[in-house]
Amino acid sequence: MEKRFYEENAKVQGRSDADIQAFLRQHSITVQGRDIPKPIFAFEEADFPAPVMRAIQDAGFTSPTPIQSQGWPMALSGRDVVGVAETGSGKTLTFTLPAIRHILAQPPLRHGDGPIVLILAPTRELAVQIQKECERFAPPRSVNSLCVYGGVAKGPQERTLRRGVEMVIATPGRLIDMIASGATNLKRVTYLVLDEADRMLDMGFEPQIRRIIDQIRPDRQTLMWSATWPRQVQQLARDYLTDYLQVNIGGNDLAASPTVCQTFVEVGEDLAAKKAAVLKILNDNQRCKTLVFASTKRMVDELSWFLRDQRIPAVPIHGDKSQADRDRTLAEFRRFPDSVLVATDVAARGLDVKDVQFVVNFDMPNNVEDYVHRIGRTGRAGAKGTAISLVSRSDSKLLRSVVKVMRDAGQPSDPVLERLCSFDGGRTSRPFNQRYGMTNNNYY
Repeated sequence: MEKRFYEENAKVQGRSDADIQAFLRQHSITVQGRDIPKPIFAFEEADFPAPVMRAIQDAGFTSPTPIQSQGWPMALSGRDVVGVAETGSGKTLTFTLPAIRHILAQPPLRHGDGPIVLILAPTRELAVQIQKECERFAPPRSVNSLCVYGGVAKGPQERTLRRGVEMVIATPGRLIDMIASGATNLKRVTYLVLDEADRMLDMGFEPQIRRIIDQIRPDRQTLMWSATWPRQVQQLARDYLTDYLQVNIGGNDLAASPTVCQTFVEVGEDLAAKKAAVLKILNDNQRCKTLVFASTKRMVDELSWFLRDQRIPAVPIHGDKSQADRDRTLAEFRRFPDSVLVATDVAARGLDVKDVQFVVNFDMPNNVEDYVHRIGRTGRAGAKGTAISLVSRSDSKLLRSVVKVMRDAGQPSDPVLERLCSFDGGRTSRPFNQRYGMTNNNYY
């Protein structure tokens, strides 16, 4: 197995420590570990194969993102890597482009071989998104990939695995099914990626992840990527990564994108008032692609029906939808500039639609981590976005954590947020139509 490909470019070698430290401070990059390679400032300094470089040029990228600048030299050096960065920071290309380079350096697959690269993801949508990025940048016919996930027939996936593919992007449960059926094995895996590790652990996948990793050779290269760095993820890293390098963008604390304007509308618990509020938001911002989050599958369906009755082009997505329905829904959402997607937290991660301008929390999530990932569906890759949350007194505990997230993002606190966070049980809040009358447009 060959896993060390990085040769430091002459330009990188010539940069002074002062220049490197200034770059790290400018982009809030912190690094830990032994023999940390210097960050790169330009794509050509990463020394990717020519087909990959052409794909980067065709994509119109001008320079690496901060996580890519530091993450690529780490990954290409063959070291185990932990990367912690906010959603929309470019993590996917940080591990997929080195994966392609890794595959091209290995002996070809033989009959009965499993994949060379394995990428584990928490949801079907994220797995599909990762595969699309791989197909976009991998040389044709040199790197074959397959997305393995539940909710669809096993037969086509099994047949492709038996023929052999160099890269598999999988959700843990379906991958275990494929291994158990003999459709594939993990004996050739030398490059393992755990993407959105914190989310996989939140979803209860830790036993499946450990079962999968225990079947992979111990001298593999392992990369773990996460938006947060909780204790569970740290323990997983200690158990399965060796002498690893760690790069953090913005520190270990949970962080929201500073390009997302966060606003809060107090509506109380009345369902009719909440529907009126979200309808006004959507009518005031027509021709904008909007993602609306609700807490339950039933409410997603009910809200999408209500909006369509009001001539709002809304489509629903949640875990009870078949994969074919989910694919059609996402395709429709991407296609039209004024479309509205109503979703559960199945769309909180892995949904990479670059022109989402508004995120609306019809229901607030159960924890601040999910809140950050929801609003991270807008304001991606440096673009500006707006997140509007319908809140009530019952959300006051969560909102206290949101205040810290806003403060860390350098954003001023919202007056509604301050009032609800200081609620002591003795106040009477104004009803929706006083706080948010039909002429009020102060939520932008």
